[in-house]
Amino acid sequence: MRRYGRRLHPVGLAAALVFFTWSLSPSLLPRAWYLQGVATGISVALGYGLGCLAAWLVRSCGVAPAWSARTRRIGWWGLGLATLVVVPAFLVLGARSQNYVRGLVAVEPTNEANILLVFLIAAVVWFVLLEVARGLRAGTRRLSAVARRFVPRPAANIAGLVVAVALGVLVVNGALYNGLIAFANWSFSGADDDTAPGVVEPTAPERSGSPASAQAWDTLGQEGRTFVGRGPDAAQIEAVTGRPAIEPVRVYAGRGSADSVASVADLVVAELDRTKAWERKVLAVNTTTGRGWVNQNVASSLEYLEAGDTAIASMQYSFLPSPLAFIADRKTPQVAGRALFNAVFARWIDLPVESRPKLVVFGESLGSYGGQNAFAGYQDMATRVDGGLWVGTPNFTPQWQEVTADRDSGSAEILPVIDDGRSVRFASDPADLDLGTEWGPRRVVYWQHASDPIVWWSPSLLFNEPAWLREPRGSDVDPNMRWLPLVTFWQVTLDMVFSADVPSGHGHAYGADAADIWARILPDPGWSQADTDRVRAALTGE
Repeated sequence: MRRYGRRLHPVGLAAALVFFTWSLSPSLLPRAWYLQGVATGISVALGYGLGCLAAWLVRSCGVAPAWSARTRRIGWWGLGLATLVVVPAFLVLGARSQNYVRGLVAVEPTNEANILLVFLIAAVVWFVLLEVARGLRAGTRRLSAVARRFVPRPAANIAGLVVAVALGVLVVNGALYNGLIAFANWSFSGADDDTAPGVVEPTAPERSGSPASAQAWDTLGQEGRTFVGRGPDAAQIEAVTGRPAIEPVRVYAGRGSADSVASVADLVVAELDRTKAWERKVLAVNTTTGRGWVNQNVASSLEYLEAGDTAIASMQYSFLPSPLAFIADRKTPQVAGRALFNAVFARWIDLPVESRPKLVVFGESLGSYGGQNAFAGYQDMATRVDGGLWVGTPNFTPQWQEVTADRDSGSAEILPVIDDGRSVRFASDPADLDLGTEWGPRRVVYWQHASDPIVWWSPSLLFNEPAWLREPRGSDVDPNMRWLPLVTFWQVTLDMVFSADVPSGHGHAYGADAADIWARILPDPGWSQADTDRVRAALTGE
């Protein structure tokens, strides 16, 4: 151990200690102790690497202080004493900070003794990353040594680095990457045969997967079966709203039903034809997340508000779980969102204006990202549909980026105001939609929580402070959260892991507030807040 310690650079260790303290600062959501350990380990490795890089740059400039043995010994002892004081102090402060964040998002506090486990995991992660980095450096040196047989040393060193980087690029973006994605899709397709507990095949002809449907129950995929097997029927809607209702239409097609995403969209349109969905009051086009998941709160609240006189069209476009698709496959959601909307819109636009249904769109997370790809921008969106609800939109969504950048002067990034709220509005809470200004008949809402890491995660967090951290924080975000280079990126990255495992109204958990938001997007003079409250109670089971 002592011999290994001698291989560590003191400047790197000093920088690692600084990054250690940063890693324990608050971020958007509370982290499980093991995720905190991972975040800290990564941060320490980054700090160590930067410290070593800084020392190397200084030496490369010809600066090489000749420290005496006594000075070096004092330096090591000083660094050791600082570590003995700083590490336990910041572990305790970090644990208390995490429990404060838990209180903000209504999560039970955890045992602060877990800081010992945080330290152990961080040490293991740092050690593994350090050895990986050393292995890569050794490999690059070997490539350079081979190249020096044929070219001068400087060119050989550059060649070795270029080859190493090129191999990494090929792994990430080349044929190997595409092959891995295809293999992952195939692997997860087997898990798609399961059916969620309590979900049974529908008998109502208004549902895909029923005996009357051309889309067989076993072809819909697990999330598709959940979508058509759940949701309120006419009797439940009448019981909640006290108004006459009809059976809502829910149509769906699984990815395995056709060879291409466009063909799956055509099957959904055929189901709309079969169910006479074009005769409904509201027609909704939903883009799902990776494996075809639909937020039942958003879908059901629309059906309650419109007395079942609705048709919701959706489909599965991938077998990949959402977290994997979020990282590895951003093209397919866009293709699917555009294909489904265009297929439905092409039929809808030819219907008589006076009798065709209102056309609305909605999607959550990757579904929001993919669904918005059907539109050139938010102005196009507000022109072509009667309403839209985009939930927990990922930061890399081009349309979201455009509308956020175009916000009115003085409005915050977490809740932008666009053209005084004439058509597009943002909300963390339904009350945020009440701007006191005129809201036109075509209404689009971006629903996003200040503590949702899916919305705020971006690679730019590595080196750039975002506007949302320069502005006042949201009500459920620790006001002490600060942007820290490199560290904040990894904190928010790990916040995403359990971002939906917090109470509704925080993080990436979007629930019964959907009823209030739909009531504002599609206002009905005969609908009251008491009606909305009854729908909320039905959605939450209260």
